[in-house]
Amino acid sequence: MRSLFRTRHRRTRLVARIAVGLLVAGAAVAGGPSPARAADESISVNFASAGSAPSYRASGWIYGMTENASGPADHFYRDVKFRYMRAGGAQLGSPGGWVSGGYERRWNATVAQARRTIALGGQFILLPHDLWGADGYPISRFPGDNGDWTDYDNFLTRVINDVRAAGIAVQWDIWNEPNITLFWNRPQSQYFELWRRSYARIRAAFPNHLIVGPSCACVPSTTHAFWNQYLDYVRANNVVPDIISWHSLPGDPVSNVAAANATLDPRGIPHPRPYQINEYGASDEQNPADGAWYIARLERAGADGLRANWAGGNNLHDFIGNLLLRNSVGQNVPKGEWWAYRYYGAQTGQIVAVTPSSSYDAFATKTAGSARILVGGGRTTGNIAVGLQRLDTTSGIVQNNQVRVRVQRIPDNAGGAVQGPITIQNTVVTLANNGATVSLPHNTVNDTFTVTLLPPSDASFQSVAVAQHSQQCLDNANLSTADGNVQQQFWCEGGDQQLWNFRPVTGVADTYTVVNQQSGKCLDVAGVSTANGAAVHQWPCLAGATNQQFTLRKVTYSGNDSHDYQLVARHSGKCVDVSTVSTAARAPIHQWTCNPIGQSSPLNQTWRLWGR
Repeated sequence: MRSLFRTRHRRTRLVARIAVGLLVAGAAVAGGPSPARAADESISVNFASAGSAPSYRASGWIYGMTENASGPADHFYRDVKFRYMRAGGAQLGSPGGWVSGGYERRWNATVAQARRTIALGGQFILLPHDLWGADGYPISRFPGDNGDWTDYDNFLTRVINDVRAAGIAVQWDIWNEPNITLFWNRPQSQYFELWRRSYARIRAAFPNHLIVGPSCACVPSTTHAFWNQYLDYVRANNVVPDIISWHSLPGDPVSNVAAANATLDPRGIPHPRPYQINEYGASDEQNPADGAWYIARLERAGADGLRANWAGGNNLHDFIGNLLLRNSVGQNVPKGEWWAYRYYGAQTGQIVAVTPSSSYDAFATKTAGSARILVGGGRTTGNIAVGLQRLDTTSGIVQNNQVRVRVQRIPDNAGGAVQGPITIQNTVVTLANNGATVSLPHNTVNDTFTVTLLPPSDASFQSVAVAQHSQQCLDNANLSTADGNVQQQFWCEGGDQQLWNFRPVTGVADTYTVVNQQSGKCLDVAGVSTANGAAVHQWPCLAGATNQQFTLRKVTYSGNDSHDYQLVARHSGKCVDVSTVSTAARAPIHQWTCNPIGQSSPLNQTWRLWGR
């Protein structure tokens, strides 16, 4: 659960080569045969086999929201299709909770986080054991000690009354990891009595609330003693949870679900019922490659997942469970894995079938005009050959027997901040038998890839634009939708206000209108001015307006990146520029005479477009 308390070992993956459920594997376009590597593997996508719309099963977290629920910012949740949060005030005032006289602080944090979770469209999973104080620190008493349940009954009465007074619907995860002494340091029989009592009280108080359990530090197995004894007890006493849960740290959700079915069947416990892997991702699995692998496996398994949180103290209550970090000025910024979840959150339409390899899996969807593939896994390097099959069953993607394949790499960056996915290939491919074979060069074990399929005529792209003198992003100030809102630079945080859609201007080489994803308005030089210092703001997009057209001029100087460009206003020939070469957040953007393109300083006109 939390790195303060225990560590996990790395997983060895054995992924079945048979397609299970409706998933897809991803790849990048190969211009020719891939170089041979010991770990080269193949996966395939069959676009003719499509199912339901995505439900974003993997977009849940344990903790990761500030104590007062004010942070992180809303877009970090909404952009990844946030579904679940699981919390109960752990580590606040430690030792804290009911047994240490610190219940109120933990409840206040819990109800604030629950309300914000619900406001963000998610479901809140309540952890009474954390409200009690059993969060890994030594505590003076457990429920039912010496056969006396009075204190626990009073505790349950308080929690039930507080939930009712708050007017919120929650899932009740009665006790976390009761099979290990870190969280339950008493006989198993005492835990079973706790379960029976709690189940009865909660069901009577809230008939429509869902009950979750056992949330064990184990995975389902026909030989695991606790798991099987728990199932026997809940079946015999008619207290089977609405949602059966466990922790996959590490593990494989697909094999876990198969084992769960095999243990429920002999006992006559009906399934399918909801399965919830409410802690997944060991501490060394929290990177883009492993995160995407778990996304794919949870979707394939049909199980909901909540990403584990290995932080301690105040860090437990922030960062959405290690998807974010805080920069030198206290701003939350995304890690690479957040970008993997962001891509996942943008996948719409129908889920498409995939055959995985032994090391790799992926999640893919198709909708009118595009298909999106999130690749996950590895624990190895090498080329991933991907067979894209039956592209004739997509809608609006194939034109003249061709498709455009855009491949982006999501870097781990050694766990540091990541400004955005990096386009590594953008190629129009001619199909053979309604398919193509593409290749991903998986050279860095914790990096992962996305593959977007588009019509060949679609030469647009989406990117952040990072000012190279300040390492801040071109940003629609204050998320305004107002005409004339002057643009600024701000810390790169990955929101729609920092994503720009570059749309080619017909007949003019390397020239684009630049549309803000959040506002839908165009980057525009105010008043069609040709003067130095004219504001660069947003304005409704106008056909043929040359003050809304920007030519990408490649910047070349010693040590620069291939994604570096000047944005030259077509009407004036002047560059989009950060005023006064400022490195301050919120410095305004204007136009200014362009620096020579081979000049390495100042770089307030050099914009890194990771998406091109």
